[in-house]
Amino acid sequence: MKRRQFITLLGGAAAWPLAARAQPKPARIALLGSGAAQSSGIFVDALKQGLTDNGLIEGQGYVLDIRWAEGEYERFPALAAEVVSRNPSVILATTIAAVRSAQRASVSIPIVMTTINDPVGAGLIASLGRPGGNTTGIANLSEDLTPKVLEILRAIIPTASAIAALFNPANPSNLAMLDKIRGYAGTFGATVEPAELKAPRELERVFGAIVGRAPDALLVINDASILDMRARIMALALQHRLPVASSYPEFTDAGALAGYGPPRFDLYRRSAYYVKRILDGAKPADLPVEQPTRIELSANLKTAKALGIAIPDSFLARVDRVIE
Repeated sequence: MKRRQFITLLGGAAAWPLAARAQPKPARIALLGSGAAQSSGIFVDALKQGLTDNGLIEGQGYVLDIRWAEGEYERFPALAAEVVSRNPSVILATTIAAVRSAQRASVSIPIVMTTINDPVGAGLIASLGRPGGNTTGIANLSEDLTPKVLEILRAIIPTASAIAALFNPANPSNLAMLDKIRGYAGTFGATVEPAELKAPRELERVFGAIVGRAPDALLVINDASILDMRARIMALALQHRLPVASSYPEFTDAGALAGYGPPRFDLYRRSAYYVKRILDGAKPADLPVEQPTRIELSANLKTAKALGIAIPDSFLARVDRVIE
């Protein structure tokens, strides 16, 4: 082989690994989820769809590193420390406890809230317009919508005067919402009996206590781990012929009588916009926190029929989506 040919071949061989090394590594995106993989899968799918919409392909533009708390919020500090040790580009967090744990684990890694109750009131951000720090994302308006869910429940069942309220005491926003709906219920002579659900393993016991008080209906207060238990909650509610309403459209799909709130699929999908902006160099402090633009009123006619409840035509005329 001539010397010139040998040098050319050598130069080409050396250039190849350099080109390969120049290819950017996929960004590591961590997700701190409140529930479990099986019941939260539709929301992970929504997030992935949003990332695809923003030009990020799994395995090429990003890898997803998920940690599930499985309803045990006390696990979040350890889970947050674990994902931070892997140096992600962004951390997505699904509930107040997850966001707070991520903030304590790192003051520099960007955090995106997927759908959070009153993040200003919870002390997670300074304001919606100027969140400050390393956190931004989506707020869900639950503090305003939950009293309206009670109003909707009364519109369908005007005689409902004793209402149970399922909430998670580990979620600080739930206590504020509980106080709000109790005050609102008092204006028309109804009572609200709280039912604490601290962990998934306690559901059957808590539900037994609810049924023992014989309420007219059950109101589900917004919490990510409770949303994750929607199938189990609705199976128990239908077994005991207890009407349920919530600010989760997904609960209506699972068998609740009615719901009024933003579809969580939309919010998770929109969270991907923040991930993309941050990966492109934007700072969380400079990205205003968004609130939902679509609020859905839903009703489940199959459940109404099973419970022997006639939903007024005037109510159905306002419904955005009916499950039959």
